[in-house]
Amino acid sequence: MKKWALLSLLAGTLLAGCELTSTPATPSEAGDDMRVHFIDVGQGDSILIESPNDAYMLIDGGDKGSGDEVVAYLDAQGIDTLDYVVATHPDADHIGGLIDVLKEKEIEHWIDSGKAHTSQTYLEMLSLIDEKDIDFIVPQIDDTIDFDDALDVVVLQADEDASDNNEASVVLKVTYNDRSFLFAADAGVKKEKDMLAQDIDADVLKAGHHGSNTSSSEAFIKAVSPEVTILSYGEGNKYGHPHAEVTNLLEKYNSLIYATAQSGTIVVETDGVNLSVLDADVVTTTPQQKKPAEANVPNVTITAKDALSEVVSIKNNGAEAVDVTNWTLVSVQGDQRFTFPSFTLQPGKTVHITSGDNKRDGGAYMHWSGRQIWANDGDAAQLLNDKGEIVHAVD
Repeated sequence: MKKWALLSLLAGTLLAGCELTSTPATPSEAGDDMRVHFIDVGQGDSILIESPNDAYMLIDGGDKGSGDEVVAYLDAQGIDTLDYVVATHPDADHIGGLIDVLKEKEIEHWIDSGKAHTSQTYLEMLSLIDEKDIDFIVPQIDDTIDFDDALDVVVLQADEDASDNNEASVVLKVTYNDRSFLFAADAGVKKEKDMLAQDIDADVLKAGHHGSNTSSSEAFIKAVSPEVTILSYGEGNKYGHPHAEVTNLLEKYNSLIYATAQSGTIVVETDGVNLSVLDADVVTTTPQQKKPAEANVPNVTITAKDALSEVVSIKNNGAEAVDVTNWTLVSVQGDQRFTFPSFTLQPGKTVHITSGDNKRDGGAYMHWSGRQIWANDGDAAQLLNDKGEIVHAVD
């Protein structure tokens, strides 16, 4: 297995993937228990896989404020060493808590999206990995991970060259005999479409992007056809997660829905034949899910937010023009606001809001400010209509 030069990544050099291998599991035989712990880290992701042969994989670690909680949870399970840690993509709500994990736990292998980011959190993460001489792997699609001989662990999606952090997400499918889990990270509908050509049928789905409607397309949900879906999000979050479109689709395809915001940490246990969700309640309609339907929101979304180039793209996906006069684009971290002038966004068209050194004006571009607006470390964006209602949000 190739050891990657982290210093070259710190300098911005793109890394190539390497092939990993695994021994296929014997089908249709009940064995020792495998447990998957969906740790409640609020508005973020952190998943612990406890294999049948007592190997441990941690997928993401929530934000920086969740690091102590993740470490405490690992301590409670008696885990001193993690065989694998997977940083699915460099957003703060996925890698922030991994800083404390790196400081407190021994880690054998690190699987990373390879998507370079300039945030202090990301650079600190890379420095700690290099300091502790952890085996660093950037996977490719169809790679398998040698985690436990009883399991098949396959990379369904990985794209270190993606222009967007979410689209760089490492998506894994883990199979134990007759039972399988799909961990969708924050992959959006475009990457979901790419995955349709693969075997994505799974019993348990960790839904993409905290239940956002930027993920979980109908074609994807139908192909996965999960018996159980886990939504990992924070109660009362500013993005309106989970979106009603997603929960309605899951119900349409008869998936039982569980949420960390409602049940706290959720544990799913299987012996490869039987499957149980432990001490958690099935989600019914929540007030947050009702909100989008009540707002009568036009079909306008934030399609891209590049904090480095300071460009946010907003598209009218509908069939009719939308008057966005006095709408507001918000940089949540600093509560900085851009108010649209008199402007109508035509069907299928995109407008780009620019700031910093790349500020532009005219045509499809609007100038916000000559100074830097967007923080590079997890600054969320919200689009509000002229009534102050959230039309769309991205983290």
